[in-house]
Amino acid sequence: MSAAPFRIALAQVNTTVGDLHNNHVLVRHWIDRARELGADLVAFPELCLTGYPPEDLLLRRHFIADSVAELNALARSVRGITAVVGCIHNRGSKVYNAAAVLHAGRRAGIYYKQILPNYGVFDEKRYFCPGGHNGIWRIGSAAVGVSICEDIWFIDGPHTDQARAGAGIILNISSSPYHARKLHERELLLRRRARSTGAWVCYVNLVGGQDELVFDGGSMVISPAGTLVARGKQFEEDLVVADLDLAAVRGPRRKARPIGPVPVRKLRAAPPAARPPVEHRIAPACGPWEEVYRALALGLRDYVSKNGFQKVVIGLSGGVDSTITATVAADALGKANVVGVTMPSRYTSAGTLGDAQVAAGRLGIRLITLPIERIFKAYIEELAETFKGMVQDITEENLQARIRGNLLMALSNKFGWLVVTTGNKSETSTGYSTLYGDMAGGFNLLKDVPKTWVYELCAWRNAEAGTDLIPQSVIDRAPSAELRANQKDQDTLPPYDLLDQIIDAYIEKDKSRAEITRAGFDAALVNRVTRMIDRNEYKRRQAPPGLKITPKAFGRDRRMPITNRYL
Repeated sequence: MSAAPFRIALAQVNTTVGDLHNNHVLVRHWIDRARELGADLVAFPELCLTGYPPEDLLLRRHFIADSVAELNALARSVRGITAVVGCIHNRGSKVYNAAAVLHAGRRAGIYYKQILPNYGVFDEKRYFCPGGHNGIWRIGSAAVGVSICEDIWFIDGPHTDQARAGAGIILNISSSPYHARKLHERELLLRRRARSTGAWVCYVNLVGGQDELVFDGGSMVISPAGTLVARGKQFEEDLVVADLDLAAVRGPRRKARPIGPVPVRKLRAAPPAARPPVEHRIAPACGPWEEVYRALALGLRDYVSKNGFQKVVIGLSGGVDSTITATVAADALGKANVVGVTMPSRYTSAGTLGDAQVAAGRLGIRLITLPIERIFKAYIEELAETFKGMVQDITEENLQARIRGNLLMALSNKFGWLVVTTGNKSETSTGYSTLYGDMAGGFNLLKDVPKTWVYELCAWRNAEAGTDLIPQSVIDRAPSAELRANQKDQDTLPPYDLLDQIIDAYIEKDKSRAEITRAGFDAALVNRVTRMIDRNEYKRRQAPPGLKITPKAFGRDRRMPITNRYL
């Protein structure tokens, strides 16, 4: 008679940075659910007890002490199941990114992350010491090797020694930030690791928004043959449960360089009770534009709720950027929690004003109209003597944007609404925005979304709705800031389809001007665009936070000097 399968549960949860006690309560809730489903082991994401990433909270000794106290309290409650929980742990002044193995009311072991990422959004070497020891925990008939996030991305990471020492299950707990197509990248990597180790690979990922980061879940179970057996939902909390046939374990395909000793710690586990098999569920992966849209919605929802806001206010111009921003907000927060404000001037066309009203009506959101003409005239009159003899230029254009910014911030102060700005990555890259004007606010939803992607998101959302939720006239109209007569974005910028290709090459791919030119782009245009990008770093430093959507977002991913003469 073959041994009963080992039942594992992967709990992709949405925790909050610094909310130690409530994170503890949330983890206990999912432990209870996994136990009810007959799981032998339940795993939680990296640093889920503290929330991820805790950043400089890790430099506070009392934060570390409080975190460890919550871990110990959680350990005392774990019975009838084994739990692997992401946490911090310290030995004197040394702090570790850790996975605690909780069993029979105690902490039965702890694993310290070995490979600390220090690129892009990651600063782990600032806070943590690397671990140096692998470990396997034997739970009944299963030998489980535990690792944390980056550990499994390296071909000779801890999983290699764990498999060589007999681990039939490689468990990786992770908090892997989202960017477009990241789920596909992870799955390919985990398939390779399963085939190379000949073990079951079980991967649990965080879900939720934290400042600029979104975590998309998508936890997975991969068979020793490299087959996807189960997968959690994207952008939602979920519990992935799978029965692992340990007879399928084949062992590593090649010898690996030993990293260190691999002790096996045996945990006394009761024989599994008779239980019906679970149905392995593979949640469908989102399509390319659905995943971006859902990432924006989740990131905004969590930023609003976790920071104590209820409603948001958006300058609704009738343009494509503000309309998609309002649409995402209505989907994420509910239409009752979104307020649009249209602020027409002498340059506002009837078409854009009408589209703002139509869009608000279709979304079912409140629309406030605050004309700025009288305020603009007062500014012009007040400055007339000082500006005597000078022609009107970008100064007067920016005055209009700053008036609008002031009005939105006044509404925010009076009613406690969060101002969500609407500038996209193409504009943010080139500085096609106004400091203290359209950049004024608390959160920039489209900060890392190129303009060409904005149109794709509009098309996807309309297709999903089965109607023109976003008016087609908004999509078809040539983009314009409407700060002077007959103004079009292409008076200042190249066509967006061309601009976004240069931005992608220069920012995402770190290509030089010469390399971009050799790829077939006009040298004068490349120099013009890249100079715009470089000289507007000072604006980006003063912009509100926004969600990371592409592999390289401004801010944490790309930290360029403001004073910079390198060409």
